[in-house]
Amino acid sequence: MNLFVEIFYLAAAVLFILGLKQMASPVTARRGIVWAGVGMVLATLITFVHPSVNSNYLLIFIGIAVGGGIAWKTGKEVAMTDMPQMIALYNGMGGGAAAAIAAVELIKQHEMDPTVQLLAVFGALIGSVAFSGSLIAFGKLQGIKQLRGAFRFHNQQRINAGLFIVVAWMGLGIATSGTDYGMFTLFLFFALALAFGVMMTLPIGGADMPVVISLYNAFTGLAVGFEGYVLDNPAMMIAGIVVGSAGTLLTQLMAKAMNRPITNVLFSNFGETTGEAQEVTGSMKAIESPDAAIMMAFAEKVIIIPGYGMAVAQAQHKIWEMTKQLQERGVTVKFAIHPVAGRMPGHMNVLLAEAGVPYDIIYDLDEINEEFKTADVALVIGANDVVNPIARTDPNSPIYGMPILNADYAKNVIVVKRGQGAGFSGIENHLFFADNCRMLYGDGQAVASELIANMKEL
Repeated sequence: MNLFVEIFYLAAAVLFILGLKQMASPVTARRGIVWAGVGMVLATLITFVHPSVNSNYLLIFIGIAVGGGIAWKTGKEVAMTDMPQMIALYNGMGGGAAAAIAAVELIKQHEMDPTVQLLAVFGALIGSVAFSGSLIAFGKLQGIKQLRGAFRFHNQQRINAGLFIVVAWMGLGIATSGTDYGMFTLFLFFALALAFGVMMTLPIGGADMPVVISLYNAFTGLAVGFEGYVLDNPAMMIAGIVVGSAGTLLTQLMAKAMNRPITNVLFSNFGETTGEAQEVTGSMKAIESPDAAIMMAFAEKVIIIPGYGMAVAQAQHKIWEMTKQLQERGVTVKFAIHPVAGRMPGHMNVLLAEAGVPYDIIYDLDEINEEFKTADVALVIGANDVVNPIARTDPNSPIYGMPILNADYAKNVIVVKRGQGAGFSGIENHLFFADNCRMLYGDGQAVASELIANMKEL
């Protein structure tokens, strides 16, 4: 029986890995999700015949039914624009589940191998942090008033560091004491670990959410992997390690895309500088929809740069309709995606895919940046800091060194924006004041509709 179970767990793990591999490409991502899903179903079913699972089948069925029902309903109803907060919430649930497994094992106070007990405690710590931190991230992304923005206070980082030291010290004590620890100590450990997750996430602003989401994804994966070792469950071990390593790599890529160390995201106040920023020269120049439509309709190449503003306006479908109209006129249209555009990794890619935009006209920063020199029009819709040329020129700027999309290299730039406000960095976008830039004010969806109507009249 044990061999039978292990074979099927191995098969499930192989499906996890193959699924993740398929997700590396937009073309095969849907297939990868199906494969990974089949692996999860297989791992769940085989658990029922695991030798250690000999009771509580009714509770297991109820848990699967309730959790699966909620996931199915939310997955069907949640809009694509709300996907970041759903991802953050589900991340948290995974971390919370891993922490709960550790809690159950530690409450038993049975003899464990020292290594196993250490992994149980470590998984409990990072799972708890991922759970509470992801809930705060969800609240920020959802726009809950009390959590909106970056919540900071005097000596916050010192307090957070002290809290972490206390939690780590308590965890080490529990991990090395065998069964000689009290329930109050265990309870306090979990409570402080949850509190640390909250305190760590509160000072982080919305622009850093892609990094935070991928980091907590890594935490959740590692916690699941550690608790899989505690339970001697190969499927949990392999799935957790795969998710943890993928999340860690993604976090590094997100931080690199912002030219900021992960420690800077977590433990500093973004936007603080010591020098004086470069003075903005020139003025913003407005353009009306009919003129913008003419400029794009008679162009040879148009590059569209979507940002979070497009997601807020839910303009992706209208932008794709406009794109098809331009293509019918013989205009070459491409989409340029910055790695941290939006509120989660791949946010813009997901929105464009949902609207039906073909994968072969969507390009990452490194793939398309050189093409801006040959573009007649760069259309920026809802993006700000990721196209600010000050990142290349001003060492005193908080975004200096961050790789940006070279929209300013295009012959003409049209920026669709609700108003004249600055981005998360709090600095003026020098692109908006450039001689080749025109501001098209308004809601992204409404503006796209106007452009479509104006082009039809040409």
